[in-house]
Amino acid sequence: MTETHYVIVIGGGQAGLAAGYYLRRAALYFLILDAGTHAGGAWQHGWKSLRLFSPAAYSSMPGWPMPARAQGGYPTRDDVIDYLARYEARYELPVQRPVIVHSVVPDSDALVLQTTVGAFRARAVVSATGTWSAPFVPNYPGRQIFGGRQLHSAWYVGPESFAGQNVLIVGGGNSGAQILAELSILARTTWVTEREPLFLPDDVDGRVLFEQATARLRGGPADAPVGGIGDIVMVPPVVDARARGVLTSVRPFTRLTANGAIWPDSAETQVDAIIWCTGFQPALAHLASLGVIEADGRVAVDGQQSVKEPRLWLTGYGDWCGPGSATLVGASRVARELVPKLQAFLSPALS
Repeated sequence: MTETHYVIVIGGGQAGLAAGYYLRRAALYFLILDAGTHAGGAWQHGWKSLRLFSPAAYSSMPGWPMPARAQGGYPTRDDVIDYLARYEARYELPVQRPVIVHSVVPDSDALVLQTTVGAFRARAVVSATGTWSAPFVPNYPGRQIFGGRQLHSAWYVGPESFAGQNVLIVGGGNSGAQILAELSILARTTWVTEREPLFLPDDVDGRVLFEQATARLRGGPADAPVGGIGDIVMVPPVVDARARGVLTSVRPFTRLTANGAIWPDSAETQVDAIIWCTGFQPALAHLASLGVIEADGRVAVDGQQSVKEPRLWLTGYGDWCGPGSATLVGASRVARELVPKLQAFLSPALS
């Protein structure tokens, strides 16, 4: 018979590992199933020059601060991957990989996970699959006939293959700004945003943004925030782009053609490639069999607990399941709140 765990965490990225840390402290029998082949979660798929918005000291998982970079500055993608791999080993978290969870189905006394390596049973499931595997691309008219290269920021690696080309970078968030900053050195870039981007002061980084977002979500004063999580942080490459005069954007095109983009004034621009920095959706396909996914693509939660299926808990998808839960520091804080509530929920079965 399939062994029953008290808790199974789906996803071995930062949210899953943070949950694992507190589950270990609570002495709950748990397992983490991760679809990746290596530690590091979605950070493995970030572009090479990707940087955090905050110093290492404010980008840490519970129990062990992220080591400061030897050369200073904001941690890079590779710094985070190395940190998460060593974090997983340091706390001997029980991660099994690669395991893809296809579905979660209810049973009388457990949830049953159907996976690429067989079935698992758990009295409770923490879903922490994040958003990277569900990139969102808007359905612009003509997108299907555009003959150039298209890719989402989830698949962007670096600027070299775009050298000398005309490239549209679509999306006004931090990913758009950072990709523009490095791509504009080698390519002719046009940054397309729905509205004029909001740049934060040079001395405001992720520390300030997270605290402000948390205060706003918890009912703080409306005039407290300088900006939100989506506002553009002036990390060094973006500051350099501003100095070069390329940190400017235009409003959206009306449609795409086989060779380029048509603008509101009917002018056409020849385009070789489009990079869609247009965000992500929660990666929740594995939960469809539970009937808990709402029309907006989310799961209705009370805190982090599913309203329709109380044995299901969620973290790491965005503010709707905890302030900043998709960030390193936010994932840690949410896990610290989640695990005691989960332990109390399981207590009748543990006694």
